[in-house]
Amino acid sequence: MNEDAMKDLLVRRYRLDRETLWHKASGLPEHLARTPQTPTGTNLLGLVKHVALVEAGYFGDCFGEPFPDPPACYDYTNPAFEPDDDLWAFPEESPADIFALARRAAAHADATIDRHALGDLAHVAWWGEGGREASLAELLVHMLDELARHLGQADIVREQLDGSAGYRSGNSNLPEHRTPEEWQERRSRLQAVADAARPGSGA
Repeated sequence: MNEDAMKDLLVRRYRLDRETLWHKASGLPEHLARTPQTPTGTNLLGLVKHVALVEAGYFGDCFGEPFPDPPACYDYTNPAFEPDDDLWAFPEESPADIFALARRAAAHADATIDRHALGDLAHVAWWGEGGREASLAELLVHMLDELARHLGQADIVREQLDGSAGYRSGNSNLPEHRTPEEWQERRSRLQAVADAARPGSGA
């Protein structure tokens, strides 16, 4: 596979995963999109905001092409914000605001990616002592890993919120022949096996 084909493969996968994350966070009442579903506060709008700002950093600042008009919390040296304030939507940030930010970050990143070859180097200031150089190829793989992690979180959060499960519209990647009753039976069977594994269960 030549370099152009490899870049096309990485970029297409990256953009598909990014759109899938947006899909996972769409179509919910606002209060559910904001609702934290883990003890550390994981929520769908926060995942979209976080990925957008991480994307803006790697495919903007690192290439010397800063993301224009970022939100104030993007400045991690600002004492008014906590380091993880990119992981939730502030009260004044509507879902429309978060998705507009995500689309702006995506457009900026895509333009940067399109201008560079896989071997072109960027400087990642927050890696190691004083930062280090990384190629576009390495940053694409890094962001694919980032997206994979947060897509997995979004899968679970969305299913907990409204029961929606599966990969994306038209391709659930689930056994679609199962009825809701069959899914419940399966869950009960798995729970019984888990309960039997408890210490002192006598299994």
